[in-house]
Amino acid sequence: MNAFAAVPSVQGQSGYINMPRAGVEADGTFSTGYSYDSPYGSFWATSTILPFLQVTGRYVSINGIAGFSDVPGAYGSQYGRFKDKVVDVKLQLLRETSWLPAIAAGRSDLFGTELFKGEYLVASKAFGSANNFEASIGYGHKRPSGLFAGARWAPVSAPGLSFVAEYDANDYSKDFSAGLTAARARSKGAAAGIEYRWGWLGAQVARHRDHFSANLWLTLPFDQREFLPKLQEPPPFQSKDAPPRVSADAWQANGAHAAELVQTLVRQDFKNVRVELDGATLKLSLTNTRISNLGRAVGRATRTALAFAPEGTRVIQVTYTRQDQPIATYEFLDLQRLTDYFTGLIDRDAFLPSVDVRYAAPEDRINDDSIGMLAGIKDDGALGILVNQDGEFVKVASEDRETNRFKLVPKMSFFFNDPSGALRYELWAAASYDRRLAQGLYLNSDLKATVLENVSGVTQSSNSLLPHVRTDIAEYKRGGRFKLNRLMLNQYMTPAERVYLRVSGGFYEEMFRGFGGQALYLPKDRRWAADVSIDALQQRGYKGWFDKRDYETVTALGALHYRLPYDTTATARVGRFLARDNGVRLEFKRRFPSGVEIGAWYSRTNGRDITSPGTPTSPYHDKGVFLSVPLNIMLLADTQASAAMSLSPWTRDVGQMVQSPGDLYEMVEQPRRDMTSYDGLGNFAERADEQNLAAVYPPVRSMANPWPEFRWRVEQSASSAPRWPEWLDGSVVAGAVIAGSVLLDKPVDRFVKRHAASSAMRVWGDVGKAMPIVLTGAAGAAVFFGDDRAQNMGLISLESVAAAAAISVGTKHAIGRARPNEALGPYRHTTDRRDASFPSNHSAVAFAAITPFAKEYDAPWLYGLAAVSSMGRVAARQHWVSDVVGGGVVGYAIGSWLWRAQRDDTKSQFAIAPGVKEISVAWRGTY
Repeated sequence: MNAFAAVPSVQGQSGYINMPRAGVEADGTFSTGYSYDSPYGSFWATSTILPFLQVTGRYVSINGIAGFSDVPGAYGSQYGRFKDKVVDVKLQLLRETSWLPAIAAGRSDLFGTELFKGEYLVASKAFGSANNFEASIGYGHKRPSGLFAGARWAPVSAPGLSFVAEYDANDYSKDFSAGLTAARARSKGAAAGIEYRWGWLGAQVARHRDHFSANLWLTLPFDQREFLPKLQEPPPFQSKDAPPRVSADAWQANGAHAAELVQTLVRQDFKNVRVELDGATLKLSLTNTRISNLGRAVGRATRTALAFAPEGTRVIQVTYTRQDQPIATYEFLDLQRLTDYFTGLIDRDAFLPSVDVRYAAPEDRINDDSIGMLAGIKDDGALGILVNQDGEFVKVASEDRETNRFKLVPKMSFFFNDPSGALRYELWAAASYDRRLAQGLYLNSDLKATVLENVSGVTQSSNSLLPHVRTDIAEYKRGGRFKLNRLMLNQYMTPAERVYLRVSGGFYEEMFRGFGGQALYLPKDRRWAADVSIDALQQRGYKGWFDKRDYETVTALGALHYRLPYDTTATARVGRFLARDNGVRLEFKRRFPSGVEIGAWYSRTNGRDITSPGTPTSPYHDKGVFLSVPLNIMLLADTQASAAMSLSPWTRDVGQMVQSPGDLYEMVEQPRRDMTSYDGLGNFAERADEQNLAAVYPPVRSMANPWPEFRWRVEQSASSAPRWPEWLDGSVVAGAVIAGSVLLDKPVDRFVKRHAASSAMRVWGDVGKAMPIVLTGAAGAAVFFGDDRAQNMGLISLESVAAAAAISVGTKHAIGRARPNEALGPYRHTTDRRDASFPSNHSAVAFAAITPFAKEYDAPWLYGLAAVSSMGRVAARQHWVSDVVGGGVVGYAIGSWLWRAQRDDTKSQFAIAPGVKEISVAWRGTY
């Protein structure tokens, strides 16, 4: 491995000046910065969301071009220069070793306008005794265009300093509106620069042929648990501060003993505390509003209970709750071992047999009427002005022992990219009041007073053809400075173990009111969870009080949440959204050891959003990215507070959801993660020797070296390749089938053309476009979640897809057949061979993905699925019939060959095994 921490190019992705390198940042690294390279200025953010996958988002402005209008006073004239959102990805295919270079493939501008679209393949290798010199060479298509190279040297005597050079292969003359900007004067060529890194900060200045570029950045290592030591964290309770122990009879006779325990726990930020002595078992039911780790919170509560427990107590049971709902129960069956572990006399392995960690049952919760000592407990929930607490500069707040809380804080929001102004903002004061009315019943309210905003300056009305569930946001901002944003009654219930319910009614948010509910089920010792939410909603008026609009709807969404390796969660929501559109929303998020979460979502519904860049033929689908940062990693004391940010179009109606009054999965997600990770105890005793335990600081698992397995599969496939007679016979049969299908090209296309406006044809075309992605995803799912046989078929399927796609793309370029929608006929050449018609790449991928499974499981009906979906490309007039047949032949041939060669894979085994406390990943082999 080379010595360079990956450094960003002016595009934000790890590279040199403009050119990329094959390295990626360390897993969990997040970088953000600003660069200027005439005519482009970029705000960018990059994250290594998986050890081998780097994702970059850029907000690029172009000097010399007006975004909408350069006529003074005209609509859009205040927007300024042209701006574009760009998403780039880099996939590291091979890590660098002592002898082999790192290899990576990248793609820029995946979505939207695709003004900076391009792809590349690059290899990088470090040299020297200190690995302080690196060189890269690569080839790109579009951006960069052709061969490119780069190098970086870091003098050993000057830590943090490095020199960089590259051959810039971008063809700037082909950039968007290059004739109107400084890009027209730029050309390919050499560039050199100097850069300096100081801790998390870095800067680069580079000289090009006729100008300078600059790049400034900040890098945050989200793989660290915390950035600052907890110097202001209150210490755990000490047994010397406890009162003398009393007998069980004295405890039961005098409620003051239990009340003193409750009061001590409340002073440690525990809320909703209930205590009960049941024979020789001391039971506690509580929650903690500050400590972020479940094991650590339970440890502090248990330490306190142990000091107060009456004589004769044999068992301590602690049930952790959220919104009065029992989440996890910890039972300590040997109090002498518990004492010895707190004092360091025994280690974790000796302590664990005396602990039972499990999901809480409804009967574990101690009801309000089970003890009458609460009335005599002093309540310290006084109103006060707090500075620099929980990451907020200043707030007026109070919170009592029953989680009744009031908070007044200043807040600010930013909105980007509206034609009437590139940046819109809103500054307001938020006053929230939450009150516990009864067991599980809460009143939640939020009053908003706008101080300063310019969002109401968005004067252009929405041209969305969908119900305006979000696009009228400017009207709401103009409605009034004082608004009642939320006023809800929420009843939480736990009818059975791992089953949670919520019933809600009132003002959900600024735009909607109504009533509804949610049900959540958590299976035992599994990686998934499921919930369903139904809400009957009415759109609120612009004034923000009790006025209303005519729009009403019922939303119904079912969600499946699945925990993947690398602490990644995938969520699929299916049902009816706010604008009465039906479809699916997919969400992925990665959680790093620091607790930072980075994710993205994509929705696809039948709502046809034609707002630019959407069109009637290619409507827009809602998507975005989000970042959630727990503030405890940057504060001197622990906290559960977090800061969240999302980037998505803010004036869209398609694929929208109402703001949840209290999402049940979010309520249990983190406690469940803590409870089921390793032994579930986390930083239980806060001992120095605990800090190296996996439960406290989960180890980062490196990827197994896939090269031996890959090499074996290549050798096995090569040895099983068809011989010349077999190849000849197969070619004759395939040629005859394709030649026969040519006779159907014209008549089928005439039929499709006549019925092009049919909704059935449109749906068929959408299915044909999506099916290869679905089938490839199914192969990937078989690799990760199937048994040994399914995993092997998944690997063969993915290999077949890659090989068939490569052959299909090469054949396209060689033959250059025109597509049906070009109206040139089936025997003419297209003007762009890279977008040629024969063979169909979608068909090749579909058949390649399905063939290994069809053969292995004797399921010929799968070919019918691939054939029907592939014909959707004909229904969309993207391909001729013979194109689809040709692609199917390629996919079937590759899939059959690799299946025969690799079906008996006895050399290796890939396994992902879910356990009660962890997920193990293993790749075993003999070579």
